[in-house]
Amino acid sequence: MQSRLSNCLVPIIFGLFCCTCPAVTGGDILTGQSAFGDYTQDAPGVRRKILATDLPPPFTSWVDTSQPLIPRPENVFPQVPKDFVVELFADDLDHPRLLRTAPNGDIFLAESFADKITLFRRNTTTGHVDKFVYATNDTGLQWPFGIAFYPPGPNPTHIYVANTANIIRFNYSNGDVVARGPGEIVTEQIPSGRMILLTGGGHWTRDIAFTKDGQAMLVSVGSLTNVQAKADDNETDRAMILRFNVNGTNKTQYATGIRNAVGIGIHPETGDLWASVNERDGLGDDLVPDYVTRVKEGEFYGWPWFYMGKNIDPRHNITSYPPGMLEKSRIPDVLIQAHSASLQMSFYTGKTFPKEYVNDVFAAQHGSWNRKKLTGYKVVRVLEENGQATGVYEDFVTGFVTPEGKVWGRPVGVTIAHDGSLLISDDGSNSIWRVWYNGTDTNGCLAQYCSNRHVIVIFLIMLLAFVRSQ
Repeated sequence: MQSRLSNCLVPIIFGLFCCTCPAVTGGDILTGQSAFGDYTQDAPGVRRKILATDLPPPFTSWVDTSQPLIPRPENVFPQVPKDFVVELFADDLDHPRLLRTAPNGDIFLAESFADKITLFRRNTTTGHVDKFVYATNDTGLQWPFGIAFYPPGPNPTHIYVANTANIIRFNYSNGDVVARGPGEIVTEQIPSGRMILLTGGGHWTRDIAFTKDGQAMLVSVGSLTNVQAKADDNETDRAMILRFNVNGTNKTQYATGIRNAVGIGIHPETGDLWASVNERDGLGDDLVPDYVTRVKEGEFYGWPWFYMGKNIDPRHNITSYPPGMLEKSRIPDVLIQAHSASLQMSFYTGKTFPKEYVNDVFAAQHGSWNRKKLTGYKVVRVLEENGQATGVYEDFVTGFVTPEGKVWGRPVGVTIAHDGSLLISDDGSNSIWRVWYNGTDTNGCLAQYCSNRHVIVIFLIMLLAFVRSQ
């Protein structure tokens, strides 16, 4: 009897161990001029790879295509890949911006223009999503955007918030739904963007991240202007990522020439800093590409004099840039269609998407306002291998533009929930969308089962050892 049971368990364990969740892959990769499309070519699974050598000459086109948003049409939802499901997570929000998941699973949302941070928690009894106001202007919020938990790990003691003109922090324990008191100012050594008109520059968002070892605080600050065309444009401490001690002291320039890194994040394995960046306007429909890239300390990415390596912005005199800077100008890892407006980014650290997604980047594309044919208005997946970008990105969530070219949604924030789903804030429809995986492989391996397969395998191995010992 023991022998028969043992012989039955062995192939079951082997089968469970070898079972893999299905790969969700895109088709051919669009390259060269084929990669420069518009919203009509967007669809979940479409992949693009744009190289610096593909770029057209400057000033080939220029147009203002800003248009009012329309209400989301009835029964219209974002489009997601096969075997994924999209549903409404929250609505009736006030210009929802950056999202961040707390270590205990609570979801924090910056409603920047309302000077408010809102917290969402799934009620385990009712299944509904409960909403709380965590902090407001009364506790120190002034156009908040970036949110980070310190120290990194499961038990943070503080929440840091990047206002437009300072960094503040709140005492925090897992489970808090309301700030315990006014925020403590950590540093005011960042330039303010609050009173600057946003058109053409004056970027006001500040994102924040802590290094993997918890020893440093990184803060992204966008440029004041589009391209610093005037000598008296004050770009001090702008268009860069700043580094501080966690108490706000010892400010240094971590990386420069980055026009507007709206979103930054730390790779969960390598500890490298990555950034999602808005590039400049005014050089044409397909210039200059936005990008997502790994950023090393001391690197320079060209703004305002150069772009995508050693391409010189013609609005600057050839003698206007400092000596030696052209040689330092780097080409980013992943070039995204110009004017897509790449905002928050998040690494996929969940367990319920297919394994090919692990550590890939999701980046929200807010959408173009000055491109003849609309682009952006989607969430893309940036593919990485062993901690390095492949240069390829894939449309993941699309459909925020009607077939007639009317815009109803604009993705801003992305975060990974504890259940492995992807949450997307949309300040066009004032909503948060939830995307989850419901696929199976040829062996009927459900996504939720795949994420817990190792537990079953361990149990069966222990059972096999017990049987054989009898």
